[in-house]
Amino acid sequence: MTPRIPPVPQGQEPPEVAAAFDRHVKEYNARITNMKRTLGHSLEPFEAYMAWYPLYEGVKRILGDRLACLFAWSISESTECPLCSTYFRKAIIDAGESPEALEIADADQRVLDFGAAMGRNRGFVDDSVFAPVRERFSDREIVVLTAFAGIMIATNIFNNAIGTEIDEYLHAYRKPGQEDHR
Repeated sequence: MTPRIPPVPQGQEPPEVAAAFDRHVKEYNARITNMKRTLGHSLEPFEAYMAWYPLYEGVKRILGDRLACLFAWSISESTECPLCSTYFRKAIIDAGESPEALEIADADQRVLDFGAAMGRNRGFVDDSVFAPVRERFSDREIVVLTAFAGIMIATNIFNNAIGTEIDEYLHAYRKPGQEDHR
């Protein structure tokens, strides 16, 4: 399927967006993906969604790299976002694990359940799911985790609504039979 809004072709983005792309690549050593090129139709949405990067760094400081990745993946899976789920599948596989055969400690599973519940339930999390998170993390840490989950969900919604195509470099990491979008 064709995306509902095509990515801005390289070299055709507005000058302020091109400058933002350059800053983003330099600051985060990141690619300008299909999603970012689609956001590149307007500077403000691009900048808003790129707040994901510093929030993710905060999540990694709290959870560590592996659990932060799994947290983002659990959110993306719960919102059924093929693009973001595949992005994190790649990270899991590149780290030497299989997304279908993860070994996760019970305490870490509670964190993943929290993220998945937020994605599935539009942020409404049952007390039984929240309690283990409350016991493990400070108020500040829960705020960071929750804010990150919100921007992850927003990213998933954007990609699902626009039908952002999965980038070529991610194709080998898709689930068998997975469609690009919608």
